[in-house]
Amino acid sequence: MNYIVLDLEWNQGRKDSKNSKHLPFEVIEIGAAKLDDNFNLVDQYGSIVKPRLHRHLHPAIRDLLNYDETLLRTGRPFEEVYKEFENWCGEDYIFCTWGTLDLIHLQQNMDYYFFDQLPSPLKYYNIQEIYAKTKLGDSNIHLSLEKAVEKMKIPVDGQFHCAKNDAYYTAKVFQKISHRKLSDMCSIDCYHYPTCEEEEITVQHNNYVEYISRTFPDKITAMEDSKVSSMNCYKCGRKLKPKIKWFSNNSYQVCVGRCWTHGLQCGKIKFKPAKYDEIFVIKRIEKIGKKDFEKIKVRQKQLQLRRLEKRHQKQQNAS
Repeated sequence: MNYIVLDLEWNQGRKDSKNSKHLPFEVIEIGAAKLDDNFNLVDQYGSIVKPRLHRHLHPAIRDLLNYDETLLRTGRPFEEVYKEFENWCGEDYIFCTWGTLDLIHLQQNMDYYFFDQLPSPLKYYNIQEIYAKTKLGDSNIHLSLEKAVEKMKIPVDGQFHCAKNDAYYTAKVFQKISHRKLSDMCSIDCYHYPTCEEEEITVQHNNYVEYISRTFPDKITAMEDSKVSSMNCYKCGRKLKPKIKWFSNNSYQVCVGRCWTHGLQCGKIKFKPAKYDEIFVIKRIEKIGKKDFEKIKVRQKQLQLRRLEKRHQKQQNAS
């Protein structure tokens, strides 16, 4: 099996552009590096895509890129480039990306041009997350590719924000990361999310379990669903004894339970937007230590006090 390290550059339309409703982010460059099953670099791919909808670079995109519309006009249509890229990838491979956006925007463009969907559930390696987990000790740290390359002392021979170059640098970071537990670090792309209970996804890992739900009309309805709100041990599946009930921590829900055999475990629920103003849920239950448990307790108390202060302030203002 090969590892296809993918990187894209894309353009976006202005907010008042009609085309933004059809395709908000249009791919303008595809870059990739191919690694064999021993993580040796065996080939590279790069091609400029001539934009059809957003022909003028958005100011924010222009500031990032090292080229302009003159080069874009020399590109080829997305349909032609993607077919060539698809053939270059071969048959037995898995995608690797720096972050989650490249696969999302690739599939948005594929849908716009009526290409067949990628297989579902689509497993891939998020190198940004793996790097943060293995090198920084926290998978929630979103370090830039440039910073990771600098920290790992990888020679820089070409400019960043060029898809072919960025794919190469991502591949170099990937090569330097320990691959001993790589099979347990797979992510699931959720661009094509489950739409019914039969399509729901549960993925078992060594130290956590991940569940991707069907769609719900809103967050309240989702949390009322027993499968969403249940807390079962990631290892043995037994129901956990609640230690901290579900509470809102900014953009996600958190709780803690204990399995008498496998210890303390933290549950996290993220709500993701779906079509027709619906949402779906990504729930992760993972093993934690006592220090993490104490941090969650402190965080819960901080949020409770903050809410009480806001409520008290509202009452004072009303009186």
